Amino acid sequence: MVGSPTPVVSAEHLSKTYGSDRGVVELDFEVEAGEVFGYLGPNGAGKTTTIRLMLDLIRPSSGRVRLFGLDARREGPQARARVGYLPGDLRLYERLTPREHLRYFASLRGMRDLGDGEQLAERLDLELDRPIKALSKGNRQKVGLVQALMHRPALAVFDEPTSGLDPLVQQVVYELVRETTADGRTVFVSSHVLSEVQHIADRVALIRDGRLELVDTVETLRQRALTRVEVTFGETPPAGTFDAVQGVREVGRNGRVVHLTLEGSADPLVKALARYEVHGLDSHEADLEDVFLELYRGTPGAP
Repeated sequence: MVGSPTPVVSAEHLSKTYGSDRGVVELDFEVEAGEVFGYLGPNGAGKTTTIRLMLDLIRPSSGRVRLFGLDARREGPQARARVGYLPGDLRLYERLTPREHLRYFASLRGMRDLGDGEQLAERLDLELDRPIKALSKGNRQKVGLVQALMHRPALAVFDEPTSGLDPLVQQVVYELVRETTADGRTVFVSSHVLSEVQHIADRVALIRDGRLELVDTVETLRQRALTRVEVTFGETPPAGTFDAVQGVREVGRNGRVVHLTLEGSADPLVKALARYEVHGLDSHEADLEDVFLELYRGTPGAP
């Protein structure tokens, strides 16, 4: 469409094979400016391969990917100058300190100073002057986060960003992500931890065995998911009791506890339960994990 904003990331029929092994197959997606795009899937699904193709660290077997409208291969240096990247397999120079690392990255980017580096390090509680070899996995991850954000990139690409971080630091990372997009910039975050992505992402893509299963907003996916209900009875009702209840399906029993799924209004279920002695009732609001499990349940190779 004439006049439409250029996507920050655009993948078109993007495929990568390794001999007879599959990498990713016919990927088509776009990431818009100012959004958090969650890229989700189990380990080995093709998340890291996709990121490496985006950043021209590996070359596609077919198809193409663009960053800011620029071809990631032919115009890669120009595109990557606007990107901050935290790899999932972060490697650092053991003998350097975090400050020396940041100075090195700053020089590669043509920066005169550390940019936002010291401020980010303070927020993440990262000590800058201890040798890398003396740092824990979590503190090394903080170094990676700081170098990815210190130059205020137009696109931040995170591969498993909270790996090794304690819950308090994870919350700081989520704050940094929200601040990045509030500034009009974009975040692409790859993760197998659905619970963390659903709190920060605007849209998500689910990838399985190298193929995109869906791309949609978090809210729409939540609405698609089934609510899970756990009912503890005084005396367990007969099998098949809930078969005729609209929107309800029984998925398991454990003694007096019956596990149900609910689609749509809870009113039919509440009326059905009123005929029995109920000692406990626990409902689990739909989230991305439910979507993920429903998507893969009963399919070949499902986790």
